[in-house]
Amino acid sequence: MKGAALFVVGLVCGLLFMAIPKVGAHVRTLLHAMHHGASAGARTHTDENFTFVAHAPIEQVAPLFAADKERVWAPHWNPQFIYPTTAADQPGMVFAVAHDHLQSVWVNTDLDLKNGRIQYVYMIPDALVTVITLRLTPQDNRTQVDVKYERTALSAEADAHVRHMAEGDRNAGPDWEKRVNGYLQQASQ
Repeated sequence: MKGAALFVVGLVCGLLFMAIPKVGAHVRTLLHAMHHGASAGARTHTDENFTFVAHAPIEQVAPLFAADKERVWAPHWNPQFIYPTTAADQPGMVFAVAHDHLQSVWVNTDLDLKNGRIQYVYMIPDALVTVITLRLTPQDNRTQVDVKYERTALSAEADAHVRHMAEGDRNAGPDWEKRVNGYLQQASQ
């Protein structure tokens, strides 16, 4: 019986991980439909962007936005890896992050560090879904980092929280730039 249960769990996990690229596409479609098909009862959806320049080549900058490596520049960032079980930055990674008394589950839907494409989708059950998309563009010995946050409330109680988070997203660029460049400067010494 125990072996059969493990087989079923493994099968479900395998199917889930094969579907991860499709999940990201479906979530984006759902968010787009919710945003553009707004009705009186529609939930809050925000779409915020910021850009900054990291003072290092893309080969040094891109890994800093993978879940495990982000710990070096982002204070209080402490993902708990579910897949793989040992912290490792790889496509399709799944991890949890504590938010006060709540927990979000994150799925990496794109991790192409060489080409500067990174995306995560995370959900806090009964509260919100967030899609974070990063595009990195080499500029000689520097890297332009474009960050997009799309958030959708899943309940009326979360609408105000999503709007509040959007304000933080809108203003996060200077802080990210300072922290990333501070780390890069310290690492080069």
